[in-house]
Amino acid sequence: MMGPRQEAQAALFYEFSLEDHVPQDHLLRSIDRFVDLGSIRGHLADFYSHTGRPSVDPELLIRMLLVGYCFGIRSEQRLCEEVHLNLAYRWFCRLDLNDRIPDHSTFSKNRHGRFRDSELLRHLCETTVTRCIEEGLVSGQRMAIDAQGRMERIGH
Repeated sequence: MMGPRQEAQAALFYEFSLEDHVPQDHLLRSIDRFVDLGSIRGHLADFYSHTGRPSVDPELLIRMLLVGYCFGIRSEQRLCEEVHLNLAYRWFCRLDLNDRIPDHSTFSKNRHGRFRDSELLRHLCETTVTRCIEEGLVSGQRMAIDAQGRMERIGH
């Protein structure tokens, strides 16, 4: 016997945990164990005004950029849409289901302004490589060439 068509009804309360909906073997869980963004607020302090409207959390922007880099999402507008829709991305970015996603123009302003002027991405890369060396994930005995063609020895 065919049952009646179900009508969607909004619930008054939801009990939902993003933690429970991100698989334990998801790539972002592996990355999250090694990402320490605790120093970025101090690193960027001089690049923010102490007056005016509160800015978007720089840790959120960096986490969203990491999602974009890891999953090949090149468009900042598309990245915002994907973070809005994907539960694992929200979890990694520390966003609840009700949290708003920053506007894509916020990324451009920060990437081409604060982040570049403060050399934040370089700072994060260096601290991440150092952490990977400490955890034994890489030896740090290789050379790297940056976007400007400068060669550096990575590690001790």
